[in-house]
Amino acid sequence: MGDITEVTGMILSSMPVGEFDRRVLLTKERGKISAFAKGARKPNSPLVGITRAFVFGTFQVYEGRTSYTIRQASITHYFEAVISDLDAVCYACYFAEIADYYGRENLDAAGMLNLLYVSLKALANKKIPDTLIKCIFELRMIALNGECPEVFACKNCGGTQDLDTYSMTADGIYCHACHAPDGIQLEESTVYTLQYIVTAPLEKLYTFTVSENVLTELKMVLKRICAKHLDKQMKSEAMLPG
Repeated sequence: MGDITEVTGMILSSMPVGEFDRRVLLTKERGKISAFAKGARKPNSPLVGITRAFVFGTFQVYEGRTSYTIRQASITHYFEAVISDLDAVCYACYFAEIADYYGRENLDAAGMLNLLYVSLKALANKKIPDTLIKCIFELRMIALNGECPEVFACKNCGGTQDLDTYSMTADGIYCHACHAPDGIQLEESTVYTLQYIVTAPLEKLYTFTVSENVLTELKMVLKRICAKHLDKQMKSEAMLPG
């Protein structure tokens, strides 16, 4: 048995494997890890609280050759309001799949973990539409991983005034005076929203709403940004409402 390590993290997915349950965890200290929990589905197991995804807390694990084993867990957040809402669960699964896509073992995942945590809290409190939460999560996660499109200056001339068009080909914003290949015309409020999502402090990320027209434009832009930066189709996206 290896040395016991305590990590802070969230379970992204779980799968029964014989008498063990396999967990994929996103942890602050070790990045994305695969961990097994023996007998977690038994009613008297000390690990019974980690039988499903999205639980957040601290986990005592020891490292094997290719995976970890969970020895003990102290759960601080179960996200019950998310689990009890089918639509919210679908979005949470989608967010977890994107975190799984970007997560790597032994890479710092504190930023991704914090983003996932506040995004699930946003799904739970229903202050803003789930579709807006999705747009915010997607863009912020892509930006967090160093792939943010240019949203602060024109991709052609470098100007910062009259930005009003998004180009998927150029992966950024164009000003009114420049021609944007395959451009999508945007309201000024939409451009500002994109800029805010990229730069806002995490605690302020889910504190606003937008008009229906801005939300429609955000959805169009994020669909193209995700198509450019995510090289796989997320299976859970097919479950999303609407």
